[in-house]
Amino acid sequence: MRRPCLLLLLLLSSLLASCASPPARAPDPVSTSAVAPEVASDIVPTPAAATAPDIKPAATLDARPAIGGFRQAGVPLNAVAIDVRAADGGGSLFSMNSERSMQPASVMKLVPTQAALELLGPAYRWITRVHTNAAIVDGVLDGDLAIEGSGDPQFAYQDLWRLLARLRALGLRDIRGRLLIDRSLFAPVIYDPAAFDGKPERAYNAAPDALLLNVHALNVRFAPAARTQSVTLVSEPPLDGFTVDVPRLSDEPCTAPYEQLQAAPGPDRLRFLGRYPLACGERDLVFHLHTLDTVRYVGTIFRALWSQLGGRFSGSVAEGTVPAGSRELAAWTSEPLSLQIREINKQSNNAMARNLMLSIVAQRGAAPSTASAASARVLAWMASAGIDTSAVVLQNGSGLSRDERMSAETLAALLQRAWRQPTMPEFIAALPVAGVDGTMARRFAGSPLQGSAHIKTGSLAGVASIAGYVTARSGRRMVVVCMVNHPNAQSARTAFDQLLTWVWENY
Repeated sequence: MRRPCLLLLLLLSSLLASCASPPARAPDPVSTSAVAPEVASDIVPTPAAATAPDIKPAATLDARPAIGGFRQAGVPLNAVAIDVRAADGGGSLFSMNSERSMQPASVMKLVPTQAALELLGPAYRWITRVHTNAAIVDGVLDGDLAIEGSGDPQFAYQDLWRLLARLRALGLRDIRGRLLIDRSLFAPVIYDPAAFDGKPERAYNAAPDALLLNVHALNVRFAPAARTQSVTLVSEPPLDGFTVDVPRLSDEPCTAPYEQLQAAPGPDRLRFLGRYPLACGERDLVFHLHTLDTVRYVGTIFRALWSQLGGRFSGSVAEGTVPAGSRELAAWTSEPLSLQIREINKQSNNAMARNLMLSIVAQRGAAPSTASAASARVLAWMASAGIDTSAVVLQNGSGLSRDERMSAETLAALLQRAWRQPTMPEFIAALPVAGVDGTMARRFAGSPLQGSAHIKTGSLAGVASIAGYVTARSGRRMVVVCMVNHPNAQSARTAFDQLLTWVWENY
């Protein structure tokens, strides 16, 4: 019995000694003075106690590789807002001016994207309907035909062709009444396509519309031939009575083909005041036909397609609503929302984003949808989700605005919410993938970040931004938001890449 008692006494004495000894001293916190002095005051690291045990707080990291590129780009750090946090929750791990209200450019599209996924659902579809108030007798419709716009952001001319083919399959051949264009789902928009940047011919300046056919644009393929010093043009969609002039060639470098061509749309033709550089080779350019209002634009395409299908149309085209007592003849159902947002975010389609925003509050038979009603609905949704909207100014949801504003921390919180929702796969799949597709296709190719970052980009004169997710080297998913508001913003691309690489390496 003496040996067990001895062991017990030794154990008790050891415990008493450990209690009597002074507590182990915690390591001194790492000061932000490791960062350049002019930077330290801008960095607000989250306290270590607020982070997960295996996530490094900002104060323990060398932030110079994350932000040094901005100084090299001639962008002062007070013009940069950054927020980095874990996708699955928690506060900022690294932030700089993250509470500041900034112009976001196209990363603003992430707001209506997530709002629509939650409020409309990823399977939501738009239905474009065709109605008539008369009977079809022996293939002849001696009455009006009405096309009712649903706000479909991606209603292409091929979709209209299929819709008209269904009418032909019903036996309709000759339309002798009017073609009515019903755009009443959205309130009329007083819109000057030149107001934003003086480039009304650029497709990104198209206005939202309840019948946004082909984004109100004309795609032209230029195929120059050096031997004959000529250019072959192929354009779509087909436009009845509308011609496209062939530009002359030039030997100047291909620097900015849109500016070098100087497109000048008119009421019945597209002219080019400049020349097409031979060095540009074969390429597609898209032009907004702003000189054709929606009724005329849809009418010219309708006439061309109906003729291709072997039909006849001798009536006029006018704006109007579906006549009382009409019956539905055919309908076209769009691709689901989950697929449409890929085009909106991967290609940063402004007109589609604006249509999506208005669709959030659009209802058949109700008051026409307005931008102010849509903005109020989205802001209310954000507030109900616990997302701070105090720094948010929401106008059209596309980011193509000098009035829209948002803070980096608000957008980061929205990205965290999106990560935790059942619609997370649809949201992530809509973002450009680094080194793979969309606006990130040419970035990070061949690097560890290729395929490991889903990043929405934004760009305006004086504004550049990124927002999305990085799968770090550790395997952890991180939210990254960065906005630059400065005249040198367009020089910050390398700085953005350095920030994303720093996140990948350190988290």
